[in-house]
Amino acid sequence: MFLLKCLIKGKHMKRSRLARAAVAAAAVAGLVLAGCGDTDAPGGEQADVSVLAMDASQMQTLQKLTKRHFTAETGITVDYTLLPENEARERMNREFATQAGTYDVASVSAYEVPIYADNGWLAPLDSYVRADEDFDQGDVFPNLVSSLTGEDGKLYAEPFYGEGSFLMYRKDLFRKDGLTMPPNPTWEQVAGLAARIDGTDGASGICLRGLPGWGQNLAPLNTVVNTFGGTWYDMDWNARLTSPEFKKAVGFYVDLLRTHGQPAADRMGVLEILDRFVEGKCAMMYDATSLASSIEADGSAVKGRVGYVPAPHDRTEKAGWLWTWAWGIQQAAENKDAAWEFISWASSKEYQELVGREVGWTAAPAGNRKSLYSNPRYQQAADAWYRQEYTAATDSADPRNPGVDPRPYTGIGFLGIPEFAVLGTAVSQQIAAAIAGQQSVDAALEKSQDLAQAAAAKYRGE
Repeated sequence: MFLLKCLIKGKHMKRSRLARAAVAAAAVAGLVLAGCGDTDAPGGEQADVSVLAMDASQMQTLQKLTKRHFTAETGITVDYTLLPENEARERMNREFATQAGTYDVASVSAYEVPIYADNGWLAPLDSYVRADEDFDQGDVFPNLVSSLTGEDGKLYAEPFYGEGSFLMYRKDLFRKDGLTMPPNPTWEQVAGLAARIDGTDGASGICLRGLPGWGQNLAPLNTVVNTFGGTWYDMDWNARLTSPEFKKAVGFYVDLLRTHGQPAADRMGVLEILDRFVEGKCAMMYDATSLASSIEADGSAVKGRVGYVPAPHDRTEKAGWLWTWAWGIQQAAENKDAAWEFISWASSKEYQELVGREVGWTAAPAGNRKSLYSNPRYQQAADAWYRQEYTAATDSADPRNPGVDPRPYTGIGFLGIPEFAVLGTAVSQQIAAAIAGQQSVDAALEKSQDLAQAAAAKYRGE
């Protein structure tokens, strides 16, 4: 029986495409592979990778394609645990904080990465990237790379997909009412348009997230706060939630939802308003760029009828958020080499091509690589929105300076501090109560001010 040597060597070296093809061919022919240490764990046992991720359509597609492609090429099997976002986050926080090692890889976001990296919970990826020429790190959007880089300058995650935010509007309803969407609208213009189009063909003037959650109503609301000149804290970590700018932004958002938004807005998050939009029940929606593929999918009642423009602004020129779901390796993981093999495949140009061929180009994970936007097949499939998607991904507000006044934290739709997960959730509940008409905006922000002041006590040295 013949022996086939691996075509490359080195603990952190990913097999080249040629080598992987040879390995796959050898496996079919029944040959014995020698020297392929990063396929098998010590002792000859298969190096399985355990992955924890949120249960989203992109993850479901990845799971379906893994065995027939990644495992067939590398011999590495992948065990997925897909959970609803809040549940996945809770388990991930517990897993990484204890360094239990149950999962080798997790889908971490732009919020978790700097915090986890600072605590030593993530393994740096720089050595893997340097050794993996096929991965083409230079093709990844620089602003996403920056958001996944720790204070020590090391890279801790690779984006699976990224997103900005933009305004989506019904072109057919606008034509019917004789309205024109400005190419770069202000929030004042959007409010005026919402008032005029509200009720046309039974559609709400605008749909916005109202459901409590720091990743729900606060994600879009924080971009409004930023562009209206508000900030959660000044440079001395004094809370500023009752400042005139913050009050104006929250009052605007709540009033817009209450007067021209969808019914029961305080109980509707991103999935609920997306459902309403694709059913034709919203004239406008401000939300994530990643929603466009669902809006333009077969079966959508508004496919081909939607226009896309940049996130509305007020005092700043840019107002859109920057977000990514990315792959990180737990520091306690025993199978780091195999974990990188998985990340390299799942975040690659080749994987995007695979999804494009087998599922459809609008299902390809987007917002992470430049090359996707120069691909004629993606351009054709995503013609309605890919230009604005690209602009949102490359020209969003600056996470380090997204508003008017300086601030001691980073982030656009969130605050990059560990306390924000709890603080943001509590504040979002106060905002939702105002949207529901259970209290005034002033009352909601008075309570939120106290919560924010207490949350930052350690940063003020108290």
